Amino acid sequence: MKYRVLLTHEARKDLLDIHSYVADADDATKADALLDNLERVCARLSYLPQKGHVPPELRRIGVELYREIHYKPYRILYEVEGDAVYVHAILDGRRDMQPLLERRLLR
Repeated sequence: MKYRVLLTHEARKDLLDIHSYVADADDATKADALLDNLERVCARLSYLPQKGHVPPELRRIGVELYREIHYKPYRILYEVEGDAVYVHAILDGRRDMQPLLERRLLR
């Protein structure tokens, strides 16, 4: 079964923020390549969305609705609902994730 992969408004904003940061801090070409790779990793969820795991920060508080995959150092957080995969966040995993995930996913 092939799933539809949909990025939420917040996830699209995450991608734009990541691109802007890398373009400013390093190089626009690297930012473009990173954006392409992150989008490709998200698109792969259309085939095997269950391959991700529950983020440990959420599992600790009993929330197992969301899953994540990695494109180091980025964490792609999503939820599978029927035949759709909703990407909710694309975040730098070096950040303090517990409060960020609670604020973004558990509102």
